Amino acid sequence: MSDAGRNGRRDTKAVAAGRRAEWTGPVVNPPIWRGSTHLYPDIETFENSKSRNADGEFFYGRRGSPTQWALSEALTQLEPDAHGTVLYPSGVAALSGALMTVLKPGDVLLVTDNAYEPTRLMASGLFKQFGIEARFFDPLDLDGFADHFCDRTAAVMLESPGSLTMEVCDIPALASIAREHKAVSLLDNTWASPLGFPALQHGCDIAIMALTKHVGGHSDLMMGSASAGKLYYSRLRRTAQSLGHVVSPDDAALALRGLRTMPLRLDKSTASALEIAHWLDQHPAVSRVLCPMLPGAPGHALWKRDFSGGCGLFSFVLSDADTAARARFIDALQLFGIGFSWGGFESLAIPYDPKSIRTGTAWPPESWGDGEHLGIRLSIGLEDPQDLIRDLENGFAALEQI
Repeated sequence: MSDAGRNGRRDTKAVAAGRRAEWTGPVVNPPIWRGSTHLYPDIETFENSKSRNADGEFFYGRRGSPTQWALSEALTQLEPDAHGTVLYPSGVAALSGALMTVLKPGDVLLVTDNAYEPTRLMASGLFKQFGIEARFFDPLDLDGFADHFCDRTAAVMLESPGSLTMEVCDIPALASIAREHKAVSLLDNTWASPLGFPALQHGCDIAIMALTKHVGGHSDLMMGSASAGKLYYSRLRRTAQSLGHVVSPDDAALALRGLRTMPLRLDKSTASALEIAHWLDQHPAVSRVLCPMLPGAPGHALWKRDFSGGCGLFSFVLSDADTAARARFIDALQLFGIGFSWGGFESLAIPYDPKSIRTGTAWPPESWGDGEHLGIRLSIGLEDPQDLIRDLENGFAALEQI
C-alpha cells in the first residue's frame, strides 16, 4: 500500500488498505490462496520459520496466507492506533476469543446490560463453567460505574449503541474508569465500525467487529475481527492460534470485496435510516424512536460528540399494540425481510422484547410508565427510503386489522 493510501482519508483507506504488491501481484485484488501445507525450500528456512509468527510469514495454513493477511492489514489500517487485527470465523468467535485472551479462572467480567444476547449468554454460561464471574451493569450510570469493580475485575465488555435498544454510553469515560482499575476494556464496535467510531482512540483496549455485517455487506459470509495495540494484539494472536481459529480464504476475499464499498454503503444506509426515523417519529402509532442519530432521541448528544458516522440499524416502539398486532405489522411488510443479522444490502425487521434478559437495568425504563412498549428493530438496506416508508405504511395499516 502506498503512503498516499495509508495516510489517506476514510474512503481512500477503504480502497487502498491491505493491497500490498507482493500479495496482489499484477491484479487489483489479492488472489484466493487456498492451502493447508506451506512448503519450504530447505531445512534452514523450515527451522527459522518457527520463530517468525507474523502475518506475511508462510508457516502453515492455520496462520493464513496473503488473502487473509491482506484483510487483517486493511482492517488494522482502518482502526487508528491498532497494531494488528486477528480474524475469527464469526462475530461470536471474535467476542469469545478476545474475552478468553484477557480472562482467567477467578476473574470478574463486567458486561454492559444491553449487550448482544450471545455475549450475555457466553458471559453467564460458558465462562461460568471456567470459573469466571459475570456481573451486569447499567452503562448509562456513569457515576455508579466504579462501584462495580473489585480486586478480581479483569475486563469490561462494552457495546454502543446497545443491542436492540440503542443506548449510547460514554465510552471514553467508561474506558478511563476501567483503566484506573487496571481492567481491560473491550468494545463490540460492529454498529459504527472504525469508520464511525475509532474505538482505540477513544480509550478502548480491544475493538471487536462482526465482519458478517457491514464489512461483508452482502449477507453471504460469517466472520469476526479483533483489533488492538501491540500488547493485546500479540496476546489475541496467541489465543486465537491456541484455539485453532482460522477463516476461509474464500470468505476473506468476500470480506475484502465488501470492505472496498463499505463507506458508500454506510453513508447510504445511514441517510436512509435517518429519513425513515424522522418519519416514524411523527407517526401517531409510534411512541418512541430509538435512533441515536435522530436529534432529540436518547443518546443523540453523546453520538454527536463521539461518532463521525452511523449505520442503518435502529429500533422503534409501538404505541398501544399487543404482540399479535406487532406480528401483523411485520408480516405485512414486503420489502423488509424477517431474519437475524443486519448490515447487508437488504432491509430487515424483527420484533424484540429484552425484558427477560436484562439483569442490571429495567426494560422498559420505569419512566415510560405502564404499557406493552413492544419494539421492532429495523436494519435499513440500500433500497429507496420512500419505498421503505410506503412498505412501513402497510405495516401500520395492518395494526388496525382484527
